[in-house]
Amino acid sequence: MKRWTVFWLAAILALSAATALGQKKPKEEDTGVRSVEGVVTDPDGNPVEGAVVQLKNTKTLQVRSFITRKDGAYYFHGLSTNVDYELKAEHQGRSSDVRTLSVFDSRRKAVINLRLKNP
Repeated sequence: MKRWTVFWLAAILALSAATALGQKKPKEEDTGVRSVEGVVTDPDGNPVEGAVVQLKNTKTLQVRSFITRKDGAYYFHGLSTNVDYELKAEHQGRSSDVRTLSVFDSRRKAVINLRLKNP
């Protein structure tokens, strides 16, 4: 009787260990990746739908664009922490100042709001 108890106990422990080893650990946050998001507003502070936000990689000069939603929101994901990025918004002849997301900005999720200026 003791042998069967020891056998089943060993089998349960082995099965538990195999299950624990087979489980995937939660994916650790990639420290080399970040994102930026924000809202584009008009000179009066109202959100602007349909504004074009351009994100420029200052190393490669690659430009990505995002057209804002009804709430004026934009976002860019999968950005390198080792690169400065320039952001600018444009809409119907108006544009914002150029803002920089710097390599020295340690936030994983940066928020940069852009305000359009009168022409």
